[in-house]
Amino acid sequence: MRARIFKPAKTAMSSGTAKTRDWVLEFVPDTPREIDPLTGWTGSRDTQAQVRLSFESREEAEDYARDRGIDYVVLRPQKRKTNIRAGGYGENFATNRRGAWTH
Repeated sequence: MRARIFKPAKTAMSSGTAKTRDWVLEFVPDTPREIDPLTGWTGSRDTQAQVRLSFESREEAEDYARDRGIDYVVLRPQKRKTNIRAGGYGENFATNRRGAWTH
């Protein structure tokens, strides 16, 4: 039973960073997914792939895995450069704009 411990990235559909502060322990699937011949849905007999545990820190997740004899790999998060504009969103509606309103 192998697991990976990581910090989830923000979703592409959102500019916020919700649900990216906790560390996640997720099991790696042991068997490949199969197509059900009757319904055409994909599925697996591996129930561990459905388990996703959240922890407040990386150390807590590592301790949990070590205590239960789970082999794990830690994936370090990549830091993003913050994107802060000088005027922010309100700059779009400023009365002292230099150029013409384009949209």
